[in-house]
Amino acid sequence: MSIFRPGRLRTVLSATAALILICTFYLYWTPPPASTIPSTAFEVPLTERQIAFWKVLRSILDAHAPNCPSPTLQDSASAVHFNATTVDPRPDLIVFGENDLDVLTEAHANYLNDIRTANKLRPAHSPGTRGIVTTAGGSYLPVFLSSLRMLRRTGSTLPVEVYMKDASEYEKKICDKVLPDMGARCLILSDVVGKDVIQHYQLKVFAVLFSSFEEVIWMDADCFPMDKPEILLNHEPFTSTGLVTWPDFWASSVSPAYYNISQQPMPPMTERQSSETGIFLVSKKTHYLTLLLAAYYNYYGPSHYFRLLSQGAPGEGDKETFLQAATAVGEPFYAVSERVQALGHQTPEGLSGSAMAQSDPIGDHALTSQGKWRVQDPSVDKPPRVFFIHANYPKFNPAENVFGYNWETTPTLRPDGTEGARGLPLKTSCTGLGLTSREPTGKRSNGSAVVPT
Repeated sequence: MSIFRPGRLRTVLSATAALILICTFYLYWTPPPASTIPSTAFEVPLTERQIAFWKVLRSILDAHAPNCPSPTLQDSASAVHFNATTVDPRPDLIVFGENDLDVLTEAHANYLNDIRTANKLRPAHSPGTRGIVTTAGGSYLPVFLSSLRMLRRTGSTLPVEVYMKDASEYEKKICDKVLPDMGARCLILSDVVGKDVIQHYQLKVFAVLFSSFEEVIWMDADCFPMDKPEILLNHEPFTSTGLVTWPDFWASSVSPAYYNISQQPMPPMTERQSSETGIFLVSKKTHYLTLLLAAYYNYYGPSHYFRLLSQGAPGEGDKETFLQAATAVGEPFYAVSERVQALGHQTPEGLSGSAMAQSDPIGDHALTSQGKWRVQDPSVDKPPRVFFIHANYPKFNPAENVFGYNWETTPTLRPDGTEGARGLPLKTSCTGLGLTSREPTGKRSNGSAVVPT
Protein backbone atom coordinates (compact mmCIF):
# COMPACT_ATOMS: atom_id res chain seq x y z
CA MET A 1 0.00 0.00 0.00
CA SER A 2 1.35 3.42 -1.00
CA ILE A 3 2.02 5.93 1.72
CA PHE A 4 1.80 9.71 0.93
CA ARG A 5 4.42 11.70 2.70
CA PRO A 6 3.37 15.21 3.81
CA GLY A 7 5.68 16.94 1.26
CA ARG A 8 4.43 14.88 -1.65
CA LEU A 9 0.79 15.43 -0.62
CA ARG A 10 1.31 19.21 -0.66
CA THR A 11 2.80 18.97 -4.17
CA VAL A 12 -0.17 16.98 -5.49
CA LEU A 13 -2.68 19.37 -3.92
CA SER A 14 -0.86 22.42 -5.33
CA ALA A 15 -0.75 20.90 -8.81
CA THR A 16 -4.46 20.04 -8.67
CA ALA A 17 -5.35 23.57 -7.55
CA ALA A 18 -3.24 25.06 -10.33
CA LEU A 19 -4.93 22.81 -12.91
CA ILE A 20 -8.39 23.90 -11.68
CA LEU A 21 -7.38 27.58 -11.91
CA ILE A 22 -6.04 27.15 -15.45
CA CYS A 23 -9.20 25.36 -16.60
CA THR A 24 -11.41 28.01 -15.00
CA PHE A 25 -9.38 30.77 -16.65
CA TYR A 26 -9.74 29.28 -20.14
CA LEU A 27 -13.44 28.53 -19.66
CA TYR A 28 -14.48 31.99 -18.52
CA TRP A 29 -11.86 34.36 -19.94
CA THR A 30 -12.96 36.47 -22.92
CA PRO A 31 -10.08 37.69 -25.03
CA PRO A 32 -9.94 41.45 -25.66
CA PRO A 33 -10.52 42.71 -29.21
CA ALA A 34 -7.54 42.57 -31.49
CA SER A 35 -7.35 46.36 -31.36
CA THR A 36 -9.26 48.96 -29.42
CA ILE A 37 -8.13 51.64 -31.88
CA PRO A 38 -10.88 52.77 -34.30
CA SER A 39 -10.46 51.48 -37.84
CA THR A 40 -10.32 55.07 -39.09
CA ALA A 41 -7.46 56.04 -36.78
CA PHE A 42 -4.84 55.34 -39.44
CA GLU A 43 -6.91 56.78 -42.31
CA VAL A 44 -5.24 59.55 -44.27
CA PRO A 45 -7.04 62.89 -43.66
CA LEU A 46 -9.71 63.67 -46.26
CA THR A 47 -7.96 66.73 -47.70
CA GLU A 48 -4.77 64.76 -48.32
CA ARG A 49 -6.75 62.00 -50.04
CA GLN A 50 -8.59 64.56 -52.15
CA ILE A 51 -5.37 66.29 -53.25
CA ALA A 52 -3.69 62.98 -54.14
CA PHE A 53 -6.78 61.90 -56.11
CA TRP A 54 -7.02 65.23 -57.94
CA LYS A 55 -3.33 65.26 -58.86
CA VAL A 56 -3.72 61.97 -60.73
CA LEU A 57 -7.16 62.72 -62.20
CA ARG A 58 -6.21 66.16 -63.49
CA SER A 59 -3.15 64.79 -65.27
CA ILE A 60 -5.40 62.28 -67.07
CA LEU A 61 -8.02 64.93 -67.87
CA ASP A 62 -5.40 67.29 -69.30
CA ALA A 63 -3.75 64.51 -71.30
CA HIS A 64 -6.96 63.84 -73.23
CA ALA A 65 -8.26 67.29 -74.05
CA PRO A 66 -10.44 67.40 -77.18
CA ASN A 67 -8.03 69.45 -79.27
CA CYS A 68 -10.54 70.83 -81.71
CA PRO A 69 -12.78 73.91 -81.83
CA SER A 70 -15.97 74.00 -79.79
CA PRO A 71 -19.02 72.62 -81.63
CA THR A 72 -21.27 75.23 -83.19
CA LEU A 73 -25.05 75.11 -83.45
CA GLN A 74 -27.18 75.77 -86.50
CA ASP A 75 -30.04 76.43 -84.07
CA SER A 76 -30.91 75.59 -80.45
CA ALA A 77 -32.95 72.49 -79.67
CA SER A 78 -36.57 73.31 -78.89
CA ALA A 79 -38.16 72.84 -75.47
CA VAL A 80 -40.24 69.83 -76.50
CA HIS A 81 -42.19 67.99 -73.79
CA PHE A 82 -41.36 64.29 -73.57
CA ASN A 83 -43.80 61.93 -75.27
CA ALA A 84 -43.30 58.22 -74.57
CA THR A 85 -45.70 57.09 -77.30
CA THR A 86 -44.73 59.24 -80.28
CA VAL A 87 -41.47 58.61 -82.12
CA ASP A 88 -39.92 61.93 -83.12
CA PRO A 89 -36.58 62.42 -84.88
CA ARG A 90 -33.63 63.25 -82.64
CA PRO A 91 -32.46 66.85 -83.15
CA ASP A 92 -29.17 67.05 -85.05
CA LEU A 93 -28.07 70.66 -84.94
CA ILE A 94 -24.30 70.63 -84.40
CA VAL A 95 -21.84 71.60 -87.11
CA PHE A 96 -18.35 70.07 -86.95
CA GLY A 97 -15.19 71.02 -88.74
CA GLU A 98 -13.24 68.49 -90.78
CA ASN A 99 -11.77 65.73 -88.57
CA ASP A 100 -13.34 67.18 -85.38
CA LEU A 101 -15.42 64.05 -84.78
CA ASP A 102 -12.33 61.86 -85.11
CA VAL A 103 -10.41 64.02 -82.64
CA LEU A 104 -13.25 63.91 -80.09
CA THR A 105 -13.72 60.15 -80.50
CA GLU A 106 -10.03 59.39 -80.03
CA ALA A 107 -9.70 61.64 -76.97
CA HIS A 108 -12.82 60.07 -75.40
CA ALA A 109 -11.59 56.51 -76.00
CA ASN A 110 -8.10 57.24 -74.67
CA TYR A 111 -9.47 58.90 -71.54
CA LEU A 112 -11.70 55.90 -70.87
CA ASN A 113 -8.78 53.53 -71.32
CA ASP A 114 -6.63 55.52 -68.88
CA ILE A 115 -9.22 55.71 -66.10
CA ARG A 116 -9.84 51.98 -66.42
CA THR A 117 -6.14 51.18 -65.99
CA ALA A 118 -4.82 53.97 -63.71
CA ASN A 119 -3.66 52.18 -60.55
CA LYS A 120 -2.82 55.43 -58.75
CA LEU A 121 -6.30 56.90 -59.22
CA ARG A 122 -7.50 55.98 -55.74
CA PRO A 123 -10.90 57.33 -54.61
CA ALA A 124 -11.01 59.83 -51.75
CA HIS A 125 -14.06 58.42 -49.93
CA SER A 126 -14.17 56.23 -46.82
CA PRO A 127 -15.62 52.76 -47.60
CA GLY A 128 -18.99 51.90 -46.07
CA THR A 129 -20.11 55.50 -45.54
CA ARG A 130 -23.16 57.33 -46.84
CA GLY A 131 -24.37 60.90 -46.72
CA ILE A 132 -25.79 63.91 -48.53
CA VAL A 133 -23.65 66.19 -50.70
CA THR A 134 -24.52 69.62 -52.03
CA THR A 135 -23.00 72.93 -53.06
CA ALA A 136 -24.03 76.20 -51.45
CA GLY A 137 -22.27 79.51 -51.50
CA GLY A 138 -23.25 83.15 -51.53
CA SER A 139 -27.02 83.58 -51.84
CA TYR A 140 -27.50 79.79 -51.86
CA LEU A 141 -26.24 79.31 -48.30
CA PRO A 142 -29.40 80.71 -46.62
CA VAL A 143 -31.46 78.58 -49.02
CA PHE A 144 -29.46 75.51 -47.97
CA LEU A 145 -30.03 76.31 -44.29
CA SER A 146 -33.78 76.24 -44.91
CA SER A 147 -33.58 72.89 -46.70
CA LEU A 148 -31.26 71.46 -44.02
CA ARG A 149 -33.76 72.33 -41.28
CA MET A 150 -36.53 70.68 -43.29
CA LEU A 151 -34.29 67.64 -43.87
CA ARG A 152 -33.81 67.20 -40.12
CA ARG A 153 -37.56 67.54 -39.56
CA THR A 154 -38.04 64.37 -41.63
CA GLY A 155 -35.98 62.49 -39.03
CA SER A 156 -32.98 62.07 -41.32
CA THR A 157 -29.66 61.59 -39.52
CA LEU A 158 -27.44 61.43 -42.61
CA PRO A 159 -24.33 63.61 -42.42
CA VAL A 160 -24.17 66.43 -44.95
CA GLU A 161 -21.14 67.86 -46.77
CA VAL A 162 -21.56 71.33 -48.24
CA TYR A 163 -19.01 72.24 -50.90
CA MET A 164 -18.14 75.83 -51.68
CA LYS A 165 -16.24 77.09 -54.71
CA ASP A 166 -13.58 78.99 -52.76
CA ALA A 167 -12.85 80.74 -49.46
CA SER A 168 -14.87 83.81 -50.48
CA GLU A 169 -18.06 81.72 -50.03
CA TYR A 170 -17.06 80.41 -46.59
CA GLU A 171 -19.12 82.06 -43.84
CA LYS A 172 -17.28 81.35 -40.63
CA LYS A 173 -20.14 81.64 -38.14
CA ILE A 174 -22.46 79.43 -40.16
CA CYS A 175 -19.79 76.88 -41.13
CA ASP A 176 -18.08 76.70 -37.72
CA LYS A 177 -21.03 77.11 -35.35
CA VAL A 178 -24.41 76.53 -36.97
CA LEU A 179 -23.89 73.65 -39.40
CA PRO A 180 -21.94 71.26 -37.12
CA ASP A 181 -24.86 71.29 -34.66
CA MET A 182 -27.08 70.17 -37.54
CA GLY A 183 -24.82 67.36 -38.75
CA ALA A 184 -23.29 69.28 -41.65
CA ARG A 185 -19.89 70.72 -42.51
CA CYS A 186 -18.42 73.08 -45.09
CA LEU A 187 -15.61 72.12 -47.47
CA ILE A 188 -13.82 74.36 -49.96
CA LEU A 189 -13.17 72.98 -53.44
CA SER A 190 -10.42 75.45 -54.29
CA ASP A 191 -8.34 74.00 -51.43
CA VAL A 192 -8.14 70.86 -53.55
CA VAL A 193 -8.31 71.94 -57.20
CA GLY A 194 -7.02 75.51 -57.03
CA LYS A 195 -8.85 78.76 -57.67
CA ASP A 196 -11.00 79.25 -60.78
CA VAL A 197 -10.32 75.75 -62.17
CA ILE A 198 -13.92 74.57 -61.73
CA GLN A 199 -16.96 76.81 -62.13
CA HIS A 200 -20.75 76.74 -61.85
CA TYR A 201 -22.25 73.52 -63.29
CA GLN A 202 -18.88 71.75 -63.07
CA LEU A 203 -18.90 71.88 -59.26
CA LYS A 204 -21.44 69.09 -58.82
CA VAL A 205 -19.53 66.06 -60.08
CA PHE A 206 -16.30 67.11 -58.37
CA ALA A 207 -18.11 67.68 -55.07
CA VAL A 208 -19.46 64.12 -55.32
CA LEU A 209 -16.04 62.67 -56.22
CA PHE A 210 -14.25 64.57 -53.45
CA SER A 211 -16.86 63.80 -50.79
CA SER A 212 -15.97 61.39 -47.99
CA PHE A 213 -19.07 59.25 -48.61
CA GLU A 214 -19.21 56.03 -50.61
CA GLU A 215 -22.98 56.22 -51.14
CA VAL A 216 -24.10 59.73 -52.04
CA ILE A 217 -27.46 61.43 -52.15
CA TRP A 218 -26.99 64.59 -54.16
CA MET A 219 -29.53 67.32 -53.40
CA ASP A 220 -29.36 70.86 -54.73
CA ALA A 221 -29.47 73.51 -52.03
CA ASP A 222 -33.09 74.31 -52.94
CA CYS A 223 -34.31 70.70 -52.78
CA PHE A 224 -36.70 69.64 -50.00
CA PRO A 225 -37.32 65.94 -49.19
CA MET A 226 -40.76 64.88 -48.00
CA ASP A 227 -39.37 61.87 -46.09
CA LYS A 228 -36.02 60.58 -44.83
CA PRO A 229 -33.93 60.25 -48.00
CA GLU A 230 -31.79 57.45 -46.53
CA ILE A 231 -34.81 55.18 -47.08
CA LEU A 232 -33.98 55.29 -50.78
CA LEU A 233 -30.51 53.82 -50.23
CA ASN A 234 -31.95 50.70 -48.60
CA HIS A 235 -34.44 49.70 -51.29
CA GLU A 236 -34.82 49.01 -54.97
CA PRO A 237 -34.00 50.41 -57.42
CA PHE A 238 -30.83 51.76 -55.78
CA THR A 239 -29.76 48.49 -54.16
CA SER A 240 -29.54 46.68 -57.51
CA THR A 241 -28.32 49.50 -59.74
CA GLY A 242 -26.24 51.94 -57.68
CA LEU A 243 -27.41 54.96 -59.69
CA VAL A 244 -30.86 56.58 -59.68
CA THR A 245 -31.75 59.69 -61.68
CA TRP A 246 -34.90 61.79 -62.06
CA PRO A 247 -36.50 63.24 -65.22
CA ASP A 248 -36.86 66.74 -66.57
CA PHE A 249 -39.92 67.91 -68.47
CA TRP A 250 -38.26 67.70 -71.84
CA ALA A 251 -37.46 65.14 -74.48
CA SER A 252 -33.81 64.20 -74.83
CA SER A 253 -31.78 66.52 -77.03
CA VAL A 254 -28.47 64.64 -76.92
CA SER A 255 -26.73 65.03 -80.26
CA PRO A 256 -26.41 61.94 -82.50
CA ALA A 257 -22.74 62.88 -82.76
CA TYR A 258 -22.26 62.21 -79.04
CA TYR A 259 -23.25 58.56 -79.50
CA ASN A 260 -20.67 58.24 -82.27
CA ILE A 261 -18.01 59.85 -80.09
CA SER A 262 -18.78 57.60 -77.11
CA GLN A 263 -19.17 54.55 -79.38
CA GLN A 264 -22.57 53.42 -78.13
CA PRO A 265 -25.92 52.82 -79.87
CA MET A 266 -28.31 55.76 -80.08
CA PRO A 267 -31.50 55.13 -78.04
CA PRO A 268 -34.95 55.97 -79.41
CA MET A 269 -36.45 59.28 -78.31
CA THR A 270 -39.24 57.40 -76.51
CA GLU A 271 -36.87 55.51 -74.18
CA ARG A 272 -36.65 58.15 -71.45
CA GLN A 273 -36.85 61.84 -70.70
CA SER A 274 -33.91 64.18 -70.39
CA SER A 275 -32.39 64.26 -66.90
CA GLU A 276 -32.85 66.72 -64.04
CA THR A 277 -29.85 66.48 -61.72
CA GLY A 278 -31.13 68.52 -58.80
CA ILE A 279 -31.36 65.09 -57.15
CA PHE A 280 -29.63 61.78 -57.82
CA LEU A 281 -28.32 58.77 -55.89
CA VAL A 282 -24.96 57.17 -56.67
CA SER A 283 -22.65 54.55 -55.22
CA LYS A 284 -18.95 55.13 -55.82
CA LYS A 285 -18.35 51.45 -55.13
CA THR A 286 -20.34 50.44 -58.21
CA HIS A 287 -20.19 53.63 -60.33
CA TYR A 288 -16.68 54.98 -59.92
CA LEU A 289 -16.06 54.83 -63.69
CA THR A 290 -19.36 56.62 -64.36
CA LEU A 291 -18.32 59.50 -62.11
CA LEU A 292 -14.84 59.70 -63.63
CA LEU A 293 -16.32 59.92 -67.14
CA ALA A 294 -18.91 62.46 -65.94
CA ALA A 295 -15.95 64.46 -64.60
CA TYR A 296 -14.48 64.46 -68.13
CA TYR A 297 -17.78 65.64 -69.60
CA ASN A 298 -17.94 68.46 -67.05
CA TYR A 299 -14.25 69.43 -67.22
CA TYR A 300 -14.68 69.92 -70.96
CA GLY A 301 -18.36 70.80 -70.63
CA PRO A 302 -18.26 74.52 -71.35
CA SER A 303 -16.04 74.00 -74.38
CA HIS A 304 -17.54 70.81 -75.87
CA TYR A 305 -19.74 68.37 -73.98
CA PHE A 306 -22.55 70.53 -72.57
CA ARG A 307 -23.43 71.48 -76.14
CA LEU A 308 -23.06 67.90 -77.39
CA LEU A 309 -25.40 66.63 -74.67
CA SER A 310 -28.11 69.33 -74.88
CA GLN A 311 -27.71 71.30 -78.13
CA GLY A 312 -28.88 74.50 -76.46
CA ALA A 313 -32.06 73.02 -74.94
CA PRO A 314 -33.40 74.37 -71.59
CA GLY A 315 -31.08 73.77 -68.65
CA GLU A 316 -27.98 73.03 -70.71
CA GLY A 317 -25.13 72.15 -68.36
CA ASP A 318 -24.24 69.14 -66.24
CA LYS A 319 -27.75 67.65 -66.38
CA GLU A 320 -27.06 64.90 -68.95
CA THR A 321 -23.50 64.06 -67.94
CA PHE A 322 -24.21 61.42 -65.28
CA LEU A 323 -26.69 59.16 -67.03
CA GLN A 324 -24.88 59.37 -70.38
CA ALA A 325 -21.59 58.50 -68.67
CA ALA A 326 -23.22 55.41 -67.14
CA THR A 327 -24.45 54.21 -70.53
CA ALA A 328 -21.04 54.86 -72.10
CA VAL A 329 -19.18 52.69 -69.55
CA GLY A 330 -21.94 50.08 -69.35
CA GLU A 331 -22.83 50.52 -65.68
CA PRO A 332 -26.47 50.01 -64.60
CA PHE A 333 -28.86 52.79 -63.66
CA TYR A 334 -32.51 53.43 -62.96
CA ALA A 335 -34.12 56.50 -64.51
CA VAL A 336 -37.36 57.34 -62.69
CA SER A 337 -40.10 57.27 -65.32
CA GLU A 338 -42.91 59.12 -63.51
CA ARG A 339 -43.20 62.57 -65.00
CA VAL A 340 -41.91 65.55 -63.06
CA GLN A 341 -44.77 67.85 -62.07
CA ALA A 342 -44.70 71.64 -62.16
CA LEU A 343 -46.12 73.29 -59.04
CA GLY A 344 -47.57 76.77 -59.06
CA HIS A 345 -50.84 78.59 -59.55
CA GLN A 346 -53.09 79.29 -62.47
CA THR A 347 -53.38 82.67 -64.11
CA PRO A 348 -55.34 83.64 -67.22
CA GLU A 349 -52.12 83.18 -69.19
CA GLY A 350 -51.44 79.67 -67.85
CA LEU A 351 -49.45 78.13 -65.01
CA SER A 352 -47.10 80.40 -63.07
CA GLY A 353 -44.56 77.91 -61.76
CA SER A 354 -42.44 77.93 -58.62
CA ALA A 355 -41.28 74.34 -57.98
CA MET A 356 -40.91 70.83 -59.37
CA ALA A 357 -42.27 67.68 -57.71
CA GLN A 358 -40.21 64.50 -58.17
CA SER A 359 -41.60 61.05 -57.38
CA ASP A 360 -40.58 58.27 -55.02
CA PRO A 361 -38.30 55.91 -56.99
CA ILE A 362 -39.31 52.96 -54.79
CA GLY A 363 -42.95 53.36 -55.84
CA ASP A 364 -42.00 54.05 -59.44
CA HIS A 365 -39.86 50.91 -59.57
CA ALA A 366 -42.67 48.85 -58.03
CA LEU A 367 -44.86 49.86 -60.98
CA THR A 368 -42.35 49.54 -63.80
CA SER A 369 -41.16 46.13 -62.55
CA GLN A 370 -44.75 44.97 -63.16
CA GLY A 371 -44.73 46.45 -66.65
CA LYS A 372 -46.86 49.42 -65.57
CA TRP A 373 -45.48 52.52 -67.25
CA ARG A 374 -47.60 55.52 -66.30
CA VAL A 375 -45.47 57.68 -68.57
CA GLN A 376 -47.10 55.78 -71.46
CA ASP A 377 -50.57 55.32 -69.94
CA PRO A 378 -51.42 57.19 -66.70
CA SER A 379 -54.52 55.03 -66.17
CA VAL A 380 -52.58 51.80 -65.46
CA ASP A 381 -52.23 52.61 -61.75
CA LYS A 382 -52.09 55.36 -59.15
CA PRO A 383 -49.00 57.57 -59.23
CA PRO A 384 -46.19 57.05 -56.71
CA ARG A 385 -46.01 59.60 -53.93
CA VAL A 386 -44.02 62.80 -54.26
CA PHE A 387 -40.65 62.46 -52.53
CA PHE A 388 -38.79 65.69 -53.36
CA ILE A 389 -39.84 69.27 -53.99
CA HIS A 390 -37.24 71.17 -55.99
CA ALA A 391 -38.19 74.75 -55.14
CA ASN A 392 -36.16 76.28 -57.90
CA TYR A 393 -38.00 79.60 -58.19
CA PRO A 394 -38.18 81.69 -56.15
CA LYS A 395 -35.26 80.61 -53.97
CA PHE A 396 -36.12 80.40 -50.27
CA ASN A 397 -33.60 83.02 -49.17
CA PRO A 398 -35.18 84.74 -46.14
CA ALA A 399 -32.96 87.81 -46.45
CA GLU A 400 -34.13 88.48 -50.00
CA ASN A 401 -37.60 87.05 -50.09
CA VAL A 402 -38.94 88.25 -46.75
CA PHE A 403 -37.20 91.56 -46.19
CA GLY A 404 -36.57 92.26 -49.86
CA TYR A 405 -40.07 91.26 -51.02
CA ASN A 406 -38.60 89.43 -53.99
CA TRP A 407 -41.25 86.75 -54.58
CA GLU A 408 -41.79 86.67 -58.32
CA THR A 409 -42.37 83.25 -59.83
CA THR A 410 -41.10 82.10 -63.19
CA PRO A 411 -43.16 81.36 -66.28
CA THR A 412 -43.75 77.68 -66.96
CA LEU A 413 -42.97 76.86 -70.57
CA ARG A 414 -45.80 75.60 -72.73
CA PRO A 415 -45.46 72.32 -74.67
CA ASP A 416 -44.20 74.27 -77.71
CA GLY A 417 -41.45 75.91 -75.65
CA THR A 418 -43.00 79.38 -75.44
CA GLU A 419 -43.32 81.14 -72.10
CA GLY A 420 -46.46 80.69 -70.04
CA ALA A 421 -47.56 82.85 -67.15
CA ARG A 422 -45.42 85.05 -64.95
CA GLY A 423 -46.73 86.58 -61.76
CA LEU A 424 -46.78 86.83 -58.02
CA PRO A 425 -47.45 83.52 -56.26
CA LEU A 426 -50.66 82.98 -54.41
CA LYS A 427 -51.08 80.88 -51.29
CA THR A 428 -50.36 77.20 -51.94
CA SER A 429 -50.66 74.12 -49.79
CA CYS A 430 -49.62 70.49 -49.62
CA THR A 431 -50.69 67.64 -47.38
CA GLY A 432 -48.59 64.80 -45.98
CA LEU A 433 -46.14 63.21 -48.38
CA GLY A 434 -48.39 63.59 -51.41
CA LEU A 435 -49.66 66.83 -52.84
CA THR A 436 -53.30 67.74 -52.58
CA SER A 437 -54.45 69.12 -55.89
CA ARG A 438 -57.64 69.76 -57.72
CA GLU A 439 -58.26 70.66 -61.30
CA PRO A 440 -59.09 74.37 -61.45
CA THR A 441 -61.64 75.88 -63.74
CA GLY A 442 -60.02 76.71 -67.05
CA LYS A 443 -57.20 75.26 -69.11
CA ARG A 444 -54.51 73.27 -67.37
CA SER A 445 -50.92 73.57 -68.58
CA ASN A 446 -49.61 70.30 -70.02
CA GLY A 447 -47.47 68.23 -67.64
CA SER A 448 -48.23 70.27 -64.53
CA ALA A 449 -49.72 69.67 -61.12
CA VAL A 450 -51.73 72.60 -59.87
CA VAL A 451 -51.72 73.20 -56.13
CA PRO A 452 -54.97 74.75 -54.89
CA THR A 453 -54.82 78.41 -53.99
